[in-house]
Amino acid sequence: MHLSLRQLSTFREVMRSGSISQAARSVGRTQPAVSTMVQTLEDQLEFALFIRSHGKLTPTPEAHFFLEECEDILCRVERTERTLERISSLQSGKLKIACHPAASSAFLPRLLTRFLRDRNDLDVSLIMRSSDVIEDLIASQQYDLGFAETPQPRASIRQTDYDLECVCVLPKDDPLTRAEVVTPDDLDGRPMAVLFDEHGTAVQTEAAFRSAGCHFNKRIELRTFLPGLQFVEAGVCVMVCDMITAYSHLTQAPEKERLSIRRFSPQISNSISILTPGYATQSMAAQAFISELHTAVEKMQVEIRDALK
Repeated sequence: MHLSLRQLSTFREVMRSGSISQAARSVGRTQPAVSTMVQTLEDQLEFALFIRSHGKLTPTPEAHFFLEECEDILCRVERTERTLERISSLQSGKLKIACHPAASSAFLPRLLTRFLRDRNDLDVSLIMRSSDVIEDLIASQQYDLGFAETPQPRASIRQTDYDLECVCVLPKDDPLTRAEVVTPDDLDGRPMAVLFDEHGTAVQTEAAFRSAGCHFNKRIELRTFLPGLQFVEAGVCVMVCDMITAYSHLTQAPEKERLSIRRFSPQISNSISILTPGYATQSMAAQAFISELHTAVEKMQVEIRDALK
């Protein structure tokens, strides 16, 4: 027995309207076509659905039972169609994102807030993890998207890399705010907040001081740059930090409380990447968010460059 959804929906219309002619108008088919479909359905079921007498149809008890089954099936199909429509319009589904600390405080949440507007049926799982953990989460296909410091290429991860320039963060009343570019000579011996020794930015910064013959005074060692902003604001130190941390501060802090951001030379690079599973197909929601994330990163770089002029 191979029953079609068209047979079920036509039978339901006949039961609802009580006549072949009315059902034909409802489903947009001719009356003979509907009569033939009902007869074919009865032949397949091997029992009568209607008693025909003087041009009228009287449903049999079996027809009432079959109608209940049809309603269940058709309601489920209609609900599935609505769900698929919402998914296709990015209004439904689930998006799992793993984000490194620098972007988790403001950059990514602000972007997600805009992305989720008018997408009430799209659920998001957002976690903050270190970049090496995010790499493993994406490689093992556990998350749809990772935003982290750039890992070594591997087949299990697709990545889009961005080489972002680090900037120098100073107290707002620091004399160096009059300079367009800050150098190791300007910071010779000044207390600094720096990431742990193995981090690429710490290695590059120390190398820049050493190359310039300047004293690198690492007063505060951090796991992330974010708490360093408070130390800089208090005048405890200065900091050469990643662009995302500086940008998040500029977009969050009231204008009167903003720290001064200056270009640092020689350039210290901090590469970040959008990571996606290498062996999985991206959902439409993930594709749409990745597109917006790419735009947001490009916009951030433009705005930071403008702020440094």
